Amino acid sequence: MEVSLRSAQGLYSFIDKTNYQVWIVVIQKGKWYVRLNDEETTPIDKNDFSFNQKGEKIRFDFAWITIHGTPGEDGRLQGYFDLIGLPFSCCGVLAAAITFNKFTCNQFLKGFGVRVAESVLLRKGQSINDKEVVKTVGLPCFIKCNIGGSSFGVTKVKDEHDIQDAICKAFAEGPEVIIESFMSGTEVTCGCFKTKKGAPHLFPVTEVVSQNEFFDYNAKYKGQVQEITPARISDEIRDRIQSITSLIYDILGCKGIIRVDYIITNEGIKLLEVNTTPGMTPTSFIPQQVVAAGMNMTDVMNEIIEDCF
Repeated sequence: MEVSLRSAQGLYSFIDKTNYQVWIVVIQKGKWYVRLNDEETTPIDKNDFSFNQKGEKIRFDFAWITIHGTPGEDGRLQGYFDLIGLPFSCCGVLAAAITFNKFTCNQFLKGFGVRVAESVLLRKGQSINDKEVVKTVGLPCFIKCNIGGSSFGVTKVKDEHDIQDAICKAFAEGPEVIIESFMSGTEVTCGCFKTKKGAPHLFPVTEVVSQNEFFDYNAKYKGQVQEITPARISDEIRDRIQSITSLIYDILGCKGIIRVDYIITNEGIKLLEVNTTPGMTPTSFIPQQVVAAGMNMTDVMNEIIEDCF
């Protein structure tokens, strides 16, 4: 929730308040409310996603979804908004559900020629022995929750004897675990959005240099990383990454802004994951890339909102 609220504050700072009346809505299990100010909140009526302020019923015209994790990243909130007819900022139920499940997304895109890591999926109650893991994906490997976020429960396993502990750690974060082969190379990420207004917007590529073993929670949210935009890569590789990002956007039927993470290996460009509700704090990748592209987040948000109408 902390990460989502930080993105919400970032979006609130970017949005054009001369054109739009803006509220931050917090959605927790069994508790949906609007922040009226720093101290006062009021509940959301789930029947139509409205609220009351001083006796007046306020209805929203548009929702910008920035919840990282369920229900904002897995399609559940999108389905609710579809049912009540409220336009929203990101992709629909199917694309959100696919991309939230890392194994499903990678295997789906693999069928379209997108290169991905070798992987194994485990569900609650299933097990795999250490020898099979080594045979299938090799060592080192990554073991993580398949439907989690922010790198919680992720372990880079270098020794066969650590595999089962890492699986238990990942299962503590969710009902599915993905075991992926380690890919050595340069990690990069690329943002993209498309509207009916004109040509697709493919942002400059960012190079991610973590100070840690990998791009974990501390690297993502506590500054233990170097983010270089534009990335120190050739124009040819940059163009190829942007082309793959655009292709993925169309294959999945995305909407609004997405961010796709890759690793550039000796064997070529390989997909890490697709983010359909990427972080939106002022220091997140997308706002960085927007600035590097010579744009500003206010105009980007305006274009996406207006495109829905």
